[in-house]
Amino acid sequence: MAFSTELLWALIGLILTIGGTFLEAFMTTPSLGAIGYQTHSLGVTYQFGAALLVGCLGGKNAAALSQIAYIMLGLTWFPVFAQGGGLGYLKEPSFGYILGFIPGAWLCGYLAFKASAKLESLAFSCLCGLLSIHVTGMLYLAAMYGLGFVNQSGLPLQQSLMKYSLYPLPGQLAIVCAVTVLAFTLRQLMFY
Repeated sequence: MAFSTELLWALIGLILTIGGTFLEAFMTTPSLGAIGYQTHSLGVTYQFGAALLVGCLGGKNAAALSQIAYIMLGLTWFPVFAQGGGLGYLKEPSFGYILGFIPGAWLCGYLAFKASAKLESLAFSCLCGLLSIHVTGMLYLAAMYGLGFVNQSGLPLQQSLMKYSLYPLPGQLAIVCAVTVLAFTLRQLMFY
């Protein structure tokens, strides 16, 4: 991919990640016994989905660059993170997961272009990216607890790991499915 194309995808990824931070994911189901639909929160935002989507569409370099730019903006007091921004965010229990967007997006982009664009290969690349985000987040969380820097919520490490990794996982898997289908469709439309 040309450098200018990668920069364009990185910019798109940055914009989508910022927008996805403030957009909660919902699903709809038919109402039982009534005509209409009910909406249910998935308990997550589209933030990480944007990182994976740019990996599937723009490749590893554009994906990583977009997430580096996102984190740098957030750490320089631009309110692009869920609770604002600034260097104080380094002590937030969720920051390791945000930091995991970089290797997660890179890995997703790397794997997405290793095989032809099929639903299975794109789903695999997104799942590997999500796994990378969680591993990075858990390692960061454990290190911060070990150093005594993170304990603002008063939760022990095990409960924090469940809160930030286990509980959001079903909603994140639903977003992975949506990103996979969207990436597959867009790659077919763009002929690559």
